[in-house]
Amino acid sequence: MSAVTTPRTDTPTATTARRRTALDWRVRFGALSLIWGFSFLLIKVGTEGYAPFQVTFGRLLFGTAVLAAAMAVKRERLPHGARTWGHIAVAAFLLNALPFSLFAYSELTIPSTLAGICNATSPLWGMALSLVALSEDRPTRRRVAGLGIGFLGVLTVLGIWQGFHGLDATGTAMALLASLSYPIGWIYVRRTLAGTGHSHLSMTGAQLLLATAQLALVTPLFTALPSHFPVVPLLAIAALGALGTGLAMLVQYGIVAEVGPTTAQMVTYFIPVIATAAGVAILGESLSWSTPVGAVIVLAGAALTQGGPRR
Repeated sequence: MSAVTTPRTDTPTATTARRRTALDWRVRFGALSLIWGFSFLLIKVGTEGYAPFQVTFGRLLFGTAVLAAAMAVKRERLPHGARTWGHIAVAAFLLNALPFSLFAYSELTIPSTLAGICNATSPLWGMALSLVALSEDRPTRRRVAGLGIGFLGVLTVLGIWQGFHGLDATGTAMALLASLSYPIGWIYVRRTLAGTGHSHLSMTGAQLLLATAQLALVTPLFTALPSHFPVVPLLAIAALGALGTGLAMLVQYGIVAEVGPTTAQMVTYFIPVIATAAGVAILGESLSWSTPVGAVIVLAGAALTQGGPRR
C-alpha cells in the first residue's frame, strides 16, 4: 500500500468536504471489517460442498468479475509491459492464489475462528520480515516487544501448555503460512512494482486476473468436476469472491487513498473478533478461554509493531 498525498486547503468548503469524507470512510471501514471477518465463515461453508481449490477458483473468478466491472465503469486499462506482468504474476501467487488456497485447505480441519485469528498474525510476520528485507524499517524496542508479545499470543491460542492437545497441526500450519504469504507478497510488490505509474485499480485487476488463471490451471489437476452443485456452498463462494475479494479490495484502496495505509490497516485488528463471533454464533464452533485471550494478546502485539517512526 502507498499513501496518497492530497493538496492542503483551508477553505470552508474543503473543511466540510473532509468532514463528510471522514464519516464516509468510517462507515466503509466498518463494512470492510464485517466483510473480511465473515470471509472465514464463508470459506468454511464453501468447503462443505466443494474442494478447496474449487472454492479458491470461484472466489477469484467472482472477485475478478467485480474488479473488471469497476475498471469498465472508470475506463481503466490493464497495465502494459512483459516485465510488469511478470512481477504481477508473482504478486498474484503470493497475495491471492497461495494464501486463499491455504486458508481453504486449513478450514477442512480447523475452525473458522482459529483461521481468522491466524490471519491476525500477518502484521507480526510483516514486521519480522521488513527488518530483514526493507532497509527503511528500523527496529525499535517497542516494535521488537510487540513482535515478542504477538507470538506469545499465538502460543496462547494454540495452547502450548497442553502440548497443542486437540489441535490439528497441519491445518493450523497452513493458516499461519497463508498469513505469512501476505507480507512476503507486499514486500515483493514494494520492491518491484512501486512507482510503475499504473492505478491501484488497474494493478489489482491484473493481479486477480492472473491469480484466477493460475487456479484455472491448477484446479483441474487436483480436483474432479463436481457431480452436483450444492446451492448454499455455491452462494457462499459467490459472496466470498464478489464481496470478500472484489468489493473489499475496492473499499480498501479507497480508504487508503483517503486516510492513508496506517489507519486502513487497522482493519486487521477487527477481523479476528468478527470471525470468532460469526464462527461461534452461526456455525456453532466451540471456543475455549485461551482462544479469545490469545487473540487479544496477538492484536496487542500487532498494534505495537505498527507503532514508532519509520524512515
